[in-house]
Amino acid sequence: MAATEVIQADILVVGGGLNGLPLAIALSSAGLEVVVLEREDPANVVEGHFDGRVSAIAHASRNLFKSIGVWAHVPEAEPMLDIRITDGPSKFFLHYDHKQLGDEPFGHMVENRHMRMALQARAAEIETLTLLAPATYKTIEREADGVTAELADGRVVTARLVVAADGRQSPLRQMAGIKTVGWSYDQSGIVCTVAHEYPHNGVAQERFLNPGPFAILPMSGNRSSLVWTEQTDMAAKIMQLDDDDFQAQMASRFGDFLGKLEVVGPRWSYPLALHQSDTYISERLALIGDAAHGMHPIAGQGLNLGLRDVAALAEVVVDTARLGQDIGSQNMLNHYQRWRRFDSLALLAITDGLNKLFVTDVPPVRLARDLGLAAVNKMPRLKGFFMEHARGTVGELPRLLEGKPL
Repeated sequence: MAATEVIQADILVVGGGLNGLPLAIALSSAGLEVVVLEREDPANVVEGHFDGRVSAIAHASRNLFKSIGVWAHVPEAEPMLDIRITDGPSKFFLHYDHKQLGDEPFGHMVENRHMRMALQARAAEIETLTLLAPATYKTIEREADGVTAELADGRVVTARLVVAADGRQSPLRQMAGIKTVGWSYDQSGIVCTVAHEYPHNGVAQERFLNPGPFAILPMSGNRSSLVWTEQTDMAAKIMQLDDDDFQAQMASRFGDFLGKLEVVGPRWSYPLALHQSDTYISERLALIGDAAHGMHPIAGQGLNLGLRDVAALAEVVVDTARLGQDIGSQNMLNHYQRWRRFDSLALLAITDGLNKLFVTDVPPVRLARDLGLAAVNKMPRLKGFFMEHARGTVGELPRLLEGKPL
C-alpha cells in the first residue's frame, strides 16, 4: 500500500480567488511556504463566461498588487480619473477630480478574469507557493499545535495556520461555528458591458435612482461596465428580456451623453446582501474577504475591503515569523482582528446607510440629499477626505497598501 503524500506548509489558504491568491503570493514572496486549495479549474476562472464583473482596484490596492509583483502581469486596466455622483434627475452633483490629490488616478477598472490571469502568472513564478487546483478537502482539523487537512484525493496538508478565503457561504467559517449577522437588500445587481460612441475620458459615474445605484464604470476603449441595481423581482424580469428590450431598458437609464449604446457580451445578475462575521478568528484560523464580511456595492469597495484584510494579515504573519514566534498563535490572530474588524464594520455601516438614504424617495429627504451633495462639492477639506477614501488611503494602512515591501 502506497504511503500517503504529506505536504508540509506554513500556511494553508482555502480559496484561490481575488483575496486568497493575493494573500498566498504576499506570504510566499516573503519566504513562507504556502499551499492554496482552489476548487475551480484555473483554466475555467479566466474565461469570460465565468465572471463578467469588473472590479474597481483602488489606488492603495494597486500599491499592494505592485508590491507583490502582480500588477506587471495585468493585461488591461483603465484608470479612473474622475468620479461624478448624482441623485437621479437632480441638477446637484458631487465631482471628484484626481488632480486635486496629485497625478495618480483614484484607481483602475480591471476585469476580474484579467485579475485572475495576473494572479496565476505571478503565483507560477514563486517556488514556495503551491496551488492545488482543482482540489477540495474532506476534513480540516485545527488543534493547539497546528492544522491538518485531508484532501479529497487522499493527500494530506499540514500547516501552522489556515486562512478561510472561501467566499460568502464559507464552509470553513461554518465548520468553526462562527456566526454571521446580516440581511438581504431585496436588490440584485445586473452587470453587463456597454460599448458607446463617445469616449468616457476615465470618468466613473454613480447615479442614485429610485431602485438603487446605477454605476457606469470606465473600461478600455469606448466601453463601460454597468452595475445596475434593481429590486429583486424587477431584476429577474429585466434579465428575462430579449436583447432588444434589455438594451432599451438599459438605454433609458443610461442616457445619451456617450452617444449610441450597445450591450456587448453576456449579462449577469447577483443578489445583494450584507453580512458580518461575529469574529474574524478562531483557533489557528483567520477569515478574510467575503468569508469575513460582505457589503452593498454602492461604493465599489467590496474587493478593496478584502484586500485590506490581505495586507494586514500578511504583515502580521510575516512580522510574527521574523520574530521567530508561532504564526498561528492566538496573539497573532488577535492582532489581526483588532486591526481589521472596526474598519470593516465602519465601511459596512456607511454603505448600508448610503443605500437606505438614496433609495428613499420622500421629497424632504431627497432635497436634503441634493443639498448635501452640493455642500460637500464646495467644501475642499471634507471632499478631500472622501476622495482619499475612494483611493483607499484613509486609516492605519498596512505596508503593502502604501506600496512598501513586507
